[in-house]
Amino acid sequence: MANYLISEVKDNPWARVHAPPRPEARPCRVGPFPLKMPAMQAGLAGYSDMAMRTVARRRGCPYAITEALLDRVLLSGGRGREKGLVLSDEDHPAAGQIIGSEADEMAAAAKIVLEAGFDAVDLNFACPVKKVMGRCRGGYLLSDPDQARQIMRQVRDAVPGPLTIKLRRALDDSAQAADWFSAVFNEAVALNFSAIAVHGRTVEQKYTGWANWDFLRKLKQDNPAPVLFGSGDVFTADDARRMLCYTGVDGVWIARGAIGNPWIFSEFAALCRGDPLPEPPTVYAQRDALLEHFSLAVQIYGEESASRQMRKIGIKYSKLHPCGPEVWRAFINAKNQRDWNAALERYYAQDGPGVRVGSVPDAQDVCNIDATAAARV
Repeated sequence: MANYLISEVKDNPWARVHAPPRPEARPCRVGPFPLKMPAMQAGLAGYSDMAMRTVARRRGCPYAITEALLDRVLLSGGRGREKGLVLSDEDHPAAGQIIGSEADEMAAAAKIVLEAGFDAVDLNFACPVKKVMGRCRGGYLLSDPDQARQIMRQVRDAVPGPLTIKLRRALDDSAQAADWFSAVFNEAVALNFSAIAVHGRTVEQKYTGWANWDFLRKLKQDNPAPVLFGSGDVFTADDARRMLCYTGVDGVWIARGAIGNPWIFSEFAALCRGDPLPEPPTVYAQRDALLEHFSLAVQIYGEESASRQMRKIGIKYSKLHPCGPEVWRAFINAKNQRDWNAALERYYAQDGPGVRVGSVPDAQDVCNIDATAAARV
């Protein structure tokens, strides 16, 4: 079990939900792809590139999704398209997530994603960032079910491959928003989408407050047929176990909990088998993952850009280190690869036990994801 702080239990309504030690064994698949465990790595703005996905794959992640790829960038053939569509041989099955506002552009972008080698297409109707909403993309589409349905239908007509979709539980807590959500959700079911992921927060909430797991539970009870992934407030393997058991969803969409902690997948797999929670990754195990991540990032961005990218990655890994605050400061102050290497040499030269992460999000994660999503889409 995760070592929750008293404040975490008090503030998190789902920290002590009743759940058996071992989830009920049931198959989980996305279209033709059976998953060896009921979880996937979510699309995360500024993080879930090929490097992050591959590091997670090597630690048990069975399925992963890209960050949101803007349809018009994919159609333009620009630099953003080149970086966003990078895959490795280990990075399968994987879905390319697209975001946009026009049905014809989204349909054309979906074709590009499959032609690039991705195994499925994921539609983002969930992003709550103000800039995205202002351009009628992402979560905005939960307020315009007619346009949402038109996009879904044209994408379905355009591509034969598996389609999935990411939603939030509604635009806000109004009755009208609930009706809009139902219209979009039911359309995904009618069009035989391979999986539907639903975040337990409203679009209006963004990343604040707690996700509503009771909503996910009722949604699954009322809709047993679609493959449903639950999302929201899964920061540890035990959070994933409790969501799976309590809500009855088919799988767990692991988002911020996977940033800097690719071991969350192997830990969740152990809990699904009924095994004890593994010990946290050692300092050397963390170092190996960081070095792998950097090497893969160089393949995507080149050495100079990879050094800048790895600064924020190192910050996230630091929460597992026994000297976490010091390591965090070292990475956040890194200006180049030399500084980044110096942090590794100083804090990862000697092995030792790692630290168990808690089930409360880092507030900085919210700011980082919000800002990155706005900048890219």
